[in-house]
Order: sequence, then C-alpha cells, then structure tokens
Amino acid sequence: MSTTLSDRLRELIEPLVSSQELDLEEVTVTPAGKRRVLRVVVDSDDGVQLDTCADLSRTISARLDETDLMGESEYVLEVTSPGADRPLSEYRHFVRATGRLVKFHLTPDAGAEELVARIEAVDEEWLDLEVPGVKGRKPKQRRLPLKDVARARVEIEFNRKNASADRTQNEEEA
Repeated sequence: MSTTLSDRLRELIEPLVSSQELDLEEVTVTPAGKRRVLRVVVDSDDGVQLDTCADLSRTISARLDETDLMGESEYVLEVTSPGADRPLSEYRHFVRATGRLVKFHLTPDAGAEELVARIEAVDEEWLDLEVPGVKGRKPKQRRLPLKDVARARVEIEFNRKNASADRTQNEEEA
C-alpha cells in the first residue's frame, strides 16, 4: 500500500483518467494559505480539450467526496494539461513533440552539451533530429540516443515549421 498522499491520490485518480483515454502525468498537493491545491495534470497524444478537463474535474471531485483521502480541510481541485514549458521525460513526451523544436541538455557521457533541434522521428531508443543550420547553412540530420538526453524542453516557436499545415489539418478536422 502506498504511504504518501500523492501516491494514494494517484491510485484513486489514475483509473478515472485512463477511462477518458488520457495519461496521468502528475498529481501534487501544495499548501495555499489555509487551503491546499490538488493539481492533476493529464495529457494525450491529441492534446487535452478544456471540456475534457472540466468533465474529468467533476468526476474526480465526486470520487474524492466518496473518500476521506483529502481529510477535513478545504482544498481546491485543479485539472489541467501540461504547459508548453514542461520537461520531456517520458518516451511518450518525445513522441508528442515530433515536429517541434526542442532544447536538449545531454549527459556527460554524450559530451554534456546543449543542443537545439527539431524532432523528426522517435523510436524506443533513438531520436531522429534536424539540427538547424547556422548563418544560412543547410540543416543537418542527427541521430541521438534517448539515453544521452539528461533534460529536454520544447522551445516556443511563433513561426513554427509546418504551422500552416497543422492549422489546415485542424480546420479540416473541425
């Protein structure tokens, strides 16, 4: 049996999140004055819609009301999707970031360098990257072992490559 509150909450919430075909990324409880904030972060390959977060929030709230897990003190439940600046740490995060520009911090074994590149493809062990050219040079292809990534985070792009193609696809799906 789990001993921490976050672990017990995760056990309670995970089936509810999975039933919505979402991934439970994080469960945290933090103090906020006299109350606590229970933050549940969910994601999926297709992103998470606001209505989905609202429905899930009602479901989680009802389930929590059936238990005494949060105790007697007041709390605020917040169901959200990960922000654009969240670290990429799981295989599925890299898959979801395909096509995006990412800043990588590599392990000391890989030279402990910093690398900014676009993820083109991901498999269980490797990332296929396009490293942008500098000063008008052509981009270069690079294959990076996932094990060499110490930290990674998506770079925010205002003029993202293929952004117009993404927009057209989203409009066709709507």
